Amino acid sequence: MNTSSTESAGTASASGRALTGRVWLWLSLAVIALDQASKAWAVRHLSFHVATPVLPVLDLTLAYNTGAAFSFLAGESGWQRWLLTALALVVAVLIVGYLGRLKARRQGLLCAALALILGGALGNLIDRLRLGYVVDFISAHWHGHYFPAFNVADSSITIGAALLLIDVLREGRHPGAPAGEEKT
Repeated sequence: MNTSSTESAGTASASGRALTGRVWLWLSLAVIALDQASKAWAVRHLSFHVATPVLPVLDLTLAYNTGAAFSFLAGESGWQRWLLTALALVVAVLIVGYLGRLKARRQGLLCAALALILGGALGNLIDRLRLGYVVDFISAHWHGHYFPAFNVADSSITIGAALLLIDVLREGRHPGAPAGEEKT
């Protein structure tokens, strides 16, 4: 009996080679689907710049962002759309390439972090290409201080960045060993 074909799909492919981080691309696709579905819901059900309270610190408020994070470059003449599009495409290509070099199981936290960042970047890229702006609709605030509106894609990028930081900190405790693996 061929042992490589009986191994768990989570540890090795049919050829016996370890799976690459690209198996985590399902997470990017899930983020894109959830992001686009939630934005479509927001456009259909929310009024532009009208707060719909959800919690004492959270509103749903439809907003359009022509800039980058925190509306950076939003007041520019339109060139930022193409700069941000090019940047997102370059980052996406680099992340997919890097995922191909990672080990899916041994570097799972890093793979998940990059897949979340990729999904978020592509979710916002779809808006930028299709609409010329990004749909934001989640508004957090505290005692009259408002955080810039954001969306599922932005949340995914933020969570991915936090996981990247955790991975780096874990790696720092065990230099040379992939995150999650004890050095002996």
